Amino acid sequence: MLKRFSKYVFQSVAGMMGMSVYILADTFFISISSGADGLAVLNLILPVFGMMYAIGSMIGIGSATRYGISKAKGEDADHYFMQSVCWTLLCSIPFILTGIFVPDKFLALLGADAGLVELGKTYLRIVLVFAPFFMCNYSVTAFARNDNATSTVMAGSLAGSAFNIVFDYIFIFPAGLGFSGAALATAFCPIVTMLTCSKHYLSKKCNIGFKWKKLSLRHLISCCQLGVSAFVGEISSAVLTFIFNMLILGLTGSTGVAAYGVVANLSLVGMAIMNGMAQGAQPMISEYYGRGAADAVKKLLGWALKSVVVVEIVMVALVWIFTDPFIAVFNSENNQLLLEYAHTGLRLYFLGFLFAGVNIMLVAYFSATANARPAIIGSLLRGAIAIGICAIVLSRVLGMNGVWLSFLASEMITLAVILILSKHKESRKTNEYA
Repeated sequence: MLKRFSKYVFQSVAGMMGMSVYILADTFFISISSGADGLAVLNLILPVFGMMYAIGSMIGIGSATRYGISKAKGEDADHYFMQSVCWTLLCSIPFILTGIFVPDKFLALLGADAGLVELGKTYLRIVLVFAPFFMCNYSVTAFARNDNATSTVMAGSLAGSAFNIVFDYIFIFPAGLGFSGAALATAFCPIVTMLTCSKHYLSKKCNIGFKWKKLSLRHLISCCQLGVSAFVGEISSAVLTFIFNMLILGLTGSTGVAAYGVVANLSLVGMAIMNGMAQGAQPMISEYYGRGAADAVKKLLGWALKSVVVVEIVMVALVWIFTDPFIAVFNSENNQLLLEYAHTGLRLYFLGFLFAGVNIMLVAYFSATANARPAIIGSLLRGAIAIGICAIVLSRVLGMNGVWLSFLASEMITLAVILILSKHKESRKTNEYA
């Protein structure tokens, strides 16, 4: 069981790391071609990715989790995949319409001035028009992962990332497409990933049914309950980036936003690792929970938490040791003010990962065991409520340092609440047995 668990977690982390390269590759090449303004625009657009990923992950991962539990119980689950894809496509329509008709107005709403709107509107239009692929990617990969095809999912994610890196360079520089070229390279990434994953869906090893059934809102809600943690895990980046952008624009202007762009993009890697570990543990926890094997579920949770704590410590140590080299990768103009903001910001911000990984794993555990209440509360706290309040309050007290420390404060609050909820649940179980 440990060997299988390790395999699932490693492959899921590798796949999520591959997905995070979508943005990292853009950041690196855009910093070279467009400088600090390009970084500022990209950071203003990051919440859009967060919104798309959040909805796609809630439907896709939630449906796949419910599928895993139902399958383990011997129930009919052949219609889950088609329902997941169809609902995701329907939810992508508003993004497509926004991209076609009002990308400039939407970018201005995100905080861009006239110059930044002109620079980034085509990038945003391309990203929004390709929303169905970004969003459906979660359904395709999550179901394959729950069908024991973790190696195929990893290969798909890495293939998409490799495409992104190569074609970012080709489209931006040799083809001369600039900012728009970066958008095209990123937009094709999920398509490459899904095409790679189709190898499993077309093989004899595939146990996923493709049964059509009339779309059911009740079914969607049931699945989304178990996908709320994934939703908030993704939307938190969008909410956090939007709030931070607004606060930092008021405190330090566009250079501060560019510095936060460096911090935010590096934190995407951290979040990818944490979310990858949680998604890797989920299929086995759901499977053994569905079988009623409580001891195995506890053992899996123990392994997951120990693993994530070790990774958290290593991650924070690396950031503190190599702070300036990490920043230099995205500071092609050698902007000294950007370096100063990002140096302090990166170190203070990443302290939050000492608690974030544990929170993400606990929320994923509650979702995988169909315990929606603590998963939803924990997710909402860390993804929107606590981080929003902490950022606003601490920025007024400590300025920029307060902005950076708000991530740490919100994760500490979230962990305390999750532990209280879990203890309350255990005491209630004990009273019922008594």
